[in-house]
Amino acid sequence: METVIEPSKSLFRINWREVVEYRDLLILLARRDITVVYKQTLLGPLWFVIQPVIMSIIFTVIFGRVAKIPTDGMPRFVFYMGGLVMWNYFSAVLNNSGTSLIGNANLLSKVYFPRLVIPLSAVVSNLAHLLVNLGVFAAFYVYFYVEGTSIQPTWWILALPLLIAYTALVGLGFGLWVAAITTKYRDMRLALPFVLQIWMYASPIFYSASGVAEPFFRAVLWANPMTVSIQLNRYIFTGMGGIGVGAVLQGLVVTALVLVSGIVVFNRVQRNFVDTI
Repeated sequence: METVIEPSKSLFRINWREVVEYRDLLILLARRDITVVYKQTLLGPLWFVIQPVIMSIIFTVIFGRVAKIPTDGMPRFVFYMGGLVMWNYFSAVLNNSGTSLIGNANLLSKVYFPRLVIPLSAVVSNLAHLLVNLGVFAAFYVYFYVEGTSIQPTWWILALPLLIAYTALVGLGFGLWVAAITTKYRDMRLALPFVLQIWMYASPIFYSASGVAEPFFRAVLWANPMTVSIQLNRYIFTGMGGIGVGAVLQGLVVTALVLVSGIVVFNRVQRNFVDTI
């Protein structure tokens, strides 16, 4: 039986059937990424527990107690950690998928498989880390809830899987752009951590979106699709810091545009990127 490998005639087309056929490879790559992170570490998976907890404590002290930035009535720790949970997943998916082609150059130049499998493996592998972070967040959330704070979960908490999928698509969309650019311009790998750091400050992680009153900065804030993810995550768990339907639709539109354009650029680059990496 012969298999003929031809480039796709359409830049918008994704052969999902072929991706499904290589699902074992996707799972294998995701498992490898998780194993590599934990390999030769003293604390192993505990790093994904320690990081958000310590960052939430630092934000609570600096931005909560010292700067006294309002948190929409939520307990400060829940407010900050509720933002960090989704941000950490997004930034990990973006960073890992954005550097996936360069990081797997040797594999890509030797065998054929759908190139989209590699960025998708970043979504799957970091999902495990997200579940750990959500577990830690849930533990602190229950503590504050039992202590009698005014937080109250909403029925929208049932849509948490959809919110996770939305966050993954935001990270994947931008990650495909970065992956395509990085094959030609390697300095993008150096710029990415800096860009993510600035992006973090442009997202309502340690301040409330409702506290941004200036029209220009408010427009910039809601043009950021991660604002929707962070605000919704807090709202579904606490019932505070609500978000309008229009803002959600705007986030969906931006995410769709970034994802579709990312697929187009990725498909265009994958035709000959082996010759440039």
